[in-house]
Amino acid sequence: MNVTKMLGIDYPIFQGAMAQISREPLISAVSNAGGLGILAAGGRTPAEIEAEIKLIQANTSRPFAVNIMLMDQNSEAISELVIKYNVPIVTTGAGSPKKFIEKWKAAGIIVIPVIPNVKIAKKMEALGADAVVAEGMEAGGHIGSLSSLPLWPQVVDAVSIPVIAAGGIGDGRGVLAAFALGASGVQVGTRFLLAKECPVREKFKQLVLEATDTSTLITGSSHGAPVRTIANPLSTKYAELEKQNATDEELNSISQGALKKAVFEDDVINGSVMAGEISGMLNKEESVSDMIKEMFNEAENLKNKLSAVDFTFSNAPHHG
Repeated sequence: MNVTKMLGIDYPIFQGAMAQISREPLISAVSNAGGLGILAAGGRTPAEIEAEIKLIQANTSRPFAVNIMLMDQNSEAISELVIKYNVPIVTTGAGSPKKFIEKWKAAGIIVIPVIPNVKIAKKMEALGADAVVAEGMEAGGHIGSLSSLPLWPQVVDAVSIPVIAAGGIGDGRGVLAAFALGASGVQVGTRFLLAKECPVREKFKQLVLEATDTSTLITGSSHGAPVRTIANPLSTKYAELEKQNATDEELNSISQGALKKAVFEDDVINGSVMAGEISGMLNKEESVSDMIKEMFNEAENLKNKLSAVDFTFSNAPHHG
């Protein structure tokens, strides 16, 4: 199924729902540029989300989505808000949308869960999901345990609904690779951190710009909630405490409110700088519109180059 037609967008690209970061200026810019802007509702109050939805609807007439973290204490209230304000698309994470999906679909909402493996993808299809986002562990923020390259084609083979590839996509090569593996679209988070319209502060952006291929660190695995961030004093200390089998109380004492510190206070020492492994590929800040055009132009040019490659290799020497 053609994702752009299904969703009414121009480019088959979703902007990742980055907690505390994916707010109106970024969402409106992505949707106005022809992609799917996604509002991250996790960790925010219903009143805040209602105000954001109104702002988005005032600044774009294009489709956008709200991402609902289903284990969030406000998920029920936010579920009602997306119906009230005729939000066309909902993406979900951190739990099953089972108790909401019938009501959303009755309201004409397209439902797209984010999933980490084949088993959950099948469950979401059985519940009536319209598509799934298959996110590999290369992504920033909360992650699963499978990497993108083996995850995407296995999910594509397991379900009949469209699969959106996420985790480790930052340029046209990644876009083309995702489609080659059977995806119907892509979701990008980390690259949008460097969008001019992204609300993160300068020190946060600078850490992403300065990152190398080995700059990210996974913490939280010992407690079943792995998170990928750019290594800094906070994440390094957290990792050391985990090795020492620190209690939840000790870990929470240094991580409480850490994402907000990085995003809003520009504190990249005590804050959590969530970003994916592609950070090392990124070297410039630019507008959302330029980012999207560049990625798809690169993909198109690379596709044309590959069309000239002879994959039969009929003249290759045989080794007996």
